[in-house]
Amino acid sequence: PSEVTPQMVVNFVNGGAGINALARQAGADVFVADMGVNSNLTDLVRAGKLIDKKVGPGTNNIAKGQAMSHGLAKRSLEAGIEIANQLSEDYDIFGTGDMGIGNTTPSTAIAAVITQSDVAELTGRGTGLDDDQLQLKIKIIEKAITINNPDAKNGIDVLAKVGGFEIGGIAGLILGAAARNKPVVVDGFISTAGALIAYTIEPFVKDYMIFSHRSVEPGHRAMQKYLGCTKPLLDLNLR
Repeated sequence: PSEVTPQMVVNFVNGGAGINALARQAGADVFVADMGVNSNLTDLVRAGKLIDKKVGPGTNNIAKGQAMSHGLAKRSLEAGIEIANQLSEDYDIFGTGDMGIGNTTPSTAIAAVITQSDVAELTGRGTGLDDDQLQLKIKIIEKAITINNPDAKNGIDVLAKVGGFEIGGIAGLILGAAARNKPVVVDGFISTAGALIAYTIEPFVKDYMIFSHRSVEPGHRAMQKYLGCTKPLLDLNLR
């Protein structure tokens, strides 16, 4: 259920999630930004634990129309660029991550559109779908692409039609970091969807991407191949 997203955000900012443990081991700092969680997180913002970049309270149903307007798509990109600009004064390398229940669906749609691959070949089980749910997911993604007809060569159009605010934020962070000559470690499936959007908007950003991991989500390999990565740093059968 989508309620898990704000619950996990609280866990992130309080240092209790897996990413926090890994970051502590690596000596990395974790910054959490609210790009569009459909929940009131103002208390966390006031406490200085959360960067408030909320574009809106969640996106629209992509099986019925555009995820967001082109204006909101640009706003999500700008928010990511703003974070990169803000943190570039103190940090020389970035790593992207996300939290959003259901967001392998828009990520797969983005992958299918930009890489021009078959939806069924790219679609995975996400957080554990059974066979019937997987077939439904494939049909919904195919329907979303047919209804919205995104322009594969226009990253903002793809983002607006089948994307998500957090994916736009990741894309913006990559664009902003690259503009400041800062490398970005691109990790999971959703982050790579953001990388695809960033690359489609401005191809030079590819030179600043480090692909650290390959997900067992079947679309991840096709996305990385499109971005010129044949072998990421790690392939540990993770999801």
